[in-house]
Amino acid sequence: MQNKDVALEKNLGLFGLILFGLAYMTPMIVFGTYGVLYEASTGNVATAYLFALIAMLFTAGSYALMAYKYPSSGSSYTFVSRVFGDKIGFLTGWTILLDYLFLPMVIWLIGGIYLEAMAPSIPLWFWIVAFIVLTSALNFIGFGVAKKVNLVLMLIQIGVVIAFCALALMYIQGSSNTIATPSLDILASDNLAPIFSGAAIACYSFLGFDAVSTMAEETENPKHNVPKAILLVTLLGGVIFIISSWILGSAFPDISVFAAESASADIAKQVGGVIFSSVFIATLVIAQFTSGVSAQASASRLMFAMGRDGVLPSGFFGKLHEKFRTPYLNIFIVGIIGLLALRMDIATSTSFINFGAFSAFVLVNMSAFKEYFRLDNSERTLKQKILHLVIPTIGALSVFKLLTSLDANALMLGALWLAIGVCYLIYLIVKGKTLTLDME
Repeated sequence: MQNKDVALEKNLGLFGLILFGLAYMTPMIVFGTYGVLYEASTGNVATAYLFALIAMLFTAGSYALMAYKYPSSGSSYTFVSRVFGDKIGFLTGWTILLDYLFLPMVIWLIGGIYLEAMAPSIPLWFWIVAFIVLTSALNFIGFGVAKKVNLVLMLIQIGVVIAFCALALMYIQGSSNTIATPSLDILASDNLAPIFSGAAIACYSFLGFDAVSTMAEETENPKHNVPKAILLVTLLGGVIFIISSWILGSAFPDISVFAAESASADIAKQVGGVIFSSVFIATLVIAQFTSGVSAQASASRLMFAMGRDGVLPSGFFGKLHEKFRTPYLNIFIVGIIGLLALRMDIATSTSFINFGAFSAFVLVNMSAFKEYFRLDNSERTLKQKILHLVIPTIGALSVFKLLTSLDANALMLGALWLAIGVCYLIYLIVKGKTLTLDME
């Protein structure tokens, strides 16, 4: 039974969860990382997003299934712990920390890069620090306030996405370009390797779907609202990413003349002029701020869950602010880690993050698979076979393929992070630390 002194306040419904997930996912990130994805996939950005969506939808199905069974703020850490035990659960939580702790850093880095492009006289470090301070302050007050801010910012963001696509279509009509038509030639063996590499990076854009499950203890009727939100956020985000990148790819088949990390700003200027380019950059920065709020909130909740269970020092990580009921110390830790953005680039940091996400995704799919064998014989219907066996198997295989498609540096850094986690787990075991879950 949870102590009321470490209980999170329930203030999110289905709409609030979807808003949270989309804010975390940031629909405009399709533009923010377009140039990087273009290089990785050799121009096949929309196809890379399609491959990523397929893998993420099956994995989202496993997350939805597990979130229905175990509605708590620990996400993959909780799911795997329940099925495979506390030790494997700890390693899952440790690997997903790689995603959650460093994702806000990437979000703030992308926002800073575009702001620096718009105002070169102001250094990048200023923008990154400003992001960190404002986001941390908002999360410190509580996500109930952040939710209201997210609603306004999300509506603005969706409006700019639609405007960008509309202007790109008008640009196509006024040029010699045409809307690209799907071709099976793209699936030739020579083309698949870069597409998988692009898809591995594109999955960064989908990470909001699993973050939804970290808010379960702050959600009304989580057994129903969390699974629905997970699936809807994944599908909605994927549709936005595929359509937007398809239109941009049709308008500009070759973007080699643009700087990869800020290519969309140049494209916005080409299709809409200086005024729209300024509006686009401003909205992208706002979108990054919105996403940063959600990412930092999720990271702090995951550390809170692990601290409450004692696998991280509970006196620090499992502590809530007396007035605002937020894990404020964890929020500040994420902010400090965000300063690493001053030394990182987008391509390396997104691949690094995805190592942790993919590792956890595979284990969640395996957990959903194993759950089937806990069912009574009378419960093992065709529907349950599909939900527990077919969907998780496809999800695990798809994600594992993406994991092996990450670049060598990401795999090396990810393996190092995992090795540190194993050493820490051994330390906990030697010290006789019990890794017992304390969640409803």
